[in-house]
Amino acid sequence: MTPQNEITIRLKGVSKSFGETRALRSVDFEARAGEVHAIVGENGSGKSTMAKIMSGVLLPDQGDVEILGRRPRNPIEACDAGLATIFQEVLVADEASILDNLYVGRDRLLGLKQSRADRVGEAAALMQRFAGEPVDLGAQVGSLPLSMKQWIVIARAILRRPKILILDESSAALDLAATVRLHEAINDLRNAGSTILIVTHRIAELVRIADRATILRDGEVVGMIGKQDITEENLLAMMTPADRHVAVSKEVVRLPRKGAVPPVIQADTLRLSAGSPDFSFSIEPGQIVGITGLDGQGHDAFVRVLAGIAAPASGMPKVRTPAGVEVLDCLAAAEKLGVAYVSGDRKREGIFPDQSIFENLAIGAYSQNLSSLGIIRRSSLGQMFQQEVSRFRIKIGRPSNKITSLSGGNQQKILIGRAFARRPKVIVLNDPARGVDLGTKRDLYAELRLFADQGGAVIYLSSEIEEFLGFADRVDVFVGNTIFRSLKGNMLDEDEILAAMFGQDRSQHVSFVAKDVAS
Repeated sequence: MTPQNEITIRLKGVSKSFGETRALRSVDFEARAGEVHAIVGENGSGKSTMAKIMSGVLLPDQGDVEILGRRPRNPIEACDAGLATIFQEVLVADEASILDNLYVGRDRLLGLKQSRADRVGEAAALMQRFAGEPVDLGAQVGSLPLSMKQWIVIARAILRRPKILILDESSAALDLAATVRLHEAINDLRNAGSTILIVTHRIAELVRIADRATILRDGEVVGMIGKQDITEENLLAMMTPADRHVAVSKEVVRLPRKGAVPPVIQADTLRLSAGSPDFSFSIEPGQIVGITGLDGQGHDAFVRVLAGIAAPASGMPKVRTPAGVEVLDCLAAAEKLGVAYVSGDRKREGIFPDQSIFENLAIGAYSQNLSSLGIIRRSSLGQMFQQEVSRFRIKIGRPSNKITSLSGGNQQKILIGRAFARRPKVIVLNDPARGVDLGTKRDLYAELRLFADQGGAVIYLSSEIEEFLGFADRVDVFVGNTIFRSLKGNMLDEDEILAAMFGQDRSQHVSFVAKDVAS
């Protein structure tokens, strides 16, 4: 075990460029044994580049990297030094089993030999701890939800018993209860003397678990603060330029409603699966409705139904149009009826990795930019592209570069811009702020509120309770594939949402249970 407080990782004068883009500029950094050290910054500030350099995936153009007294030049050497990394993209082999994914490359990298029985026992215990229930290790990974894939890559790293663990947005796909279990595992590693480096935009997570935080801006370290100073206000002030501090308030002035209006989407006796209870849902123009729940409670399936991606067992949603009411039963119907969708799983459901940044954003607006001859009007698309890039302050370099040249957060901004570019009536967002920095989140809240005040409707799924406060008009909490509670007005607070997520009602005086789980 490395002695507590000993420096385990040190960067000195590290710089890295990708063509004309300066990702890191003379970065100095160090972390110690037995600490959780956060690396924080806006999208494109260099956080993931820094993690990849420490992991040996990238080599710096200048500067030195020292890992436990070694200078690794590739991922194998970094692993030999005792470092494991969980990257922002969920790296699994979809065609292989959970067990094979957990141990892939382990023998070669660590020189370990285990019997299959030992592996099964070790893996089953760890996955049950993380997932909260027994897991079929023989299940094919491609059939699993994103959250379970995230657990597989986390468990794969922890099975290596690392002296240094880097987590790059590793809790982004996890719900509240799962994040608590991850924090317990992180605390165990910290207490054993490991160094944990966390790259995340979940500020509430950092406040709970980080001992120190290093802040990056435009590829440079702008400061390091201790636990007592890790607050949303301090981090935001250090992460963002001074000219943006005035414009990032989450609270948005709301325009007065003009009386009751008929719902734009309505579903009566909707049933998500054959054995689940039916429920009703509606949303009016001008409303922002939050959707949440613990993993596997049906909220993800529900927003996919509203986006036309999946079909319910019964009770198809309907959309009100000037011509009447039409059924929303497929993606083509969603596009025709003005329903846009943003997925949080950008790798599988969002980006076109072989296409340019421009094409990835503009594809959503092709149908609105066709001439009478069916030819795409590139000039008008160019204007739209610049508008959306400016709206969300997307750092892109050249529009002709592949979208994979962008950071994960900037890729997500492109998907959000694509949805706005369609000029929809309804936007359905499935965990849209996954991997997105705090300033951009607040910009997104403001844009969505403006969209709603102009008559649009917003359906916003998130597992981060703080995203709803001061933003959503109503929050529908799912338990057991149905809406357990709808919260609005004075009931729309953190305690009420937490209690509902755990199937409890504060009127029964049990909200403390949820608060204890989340602390």
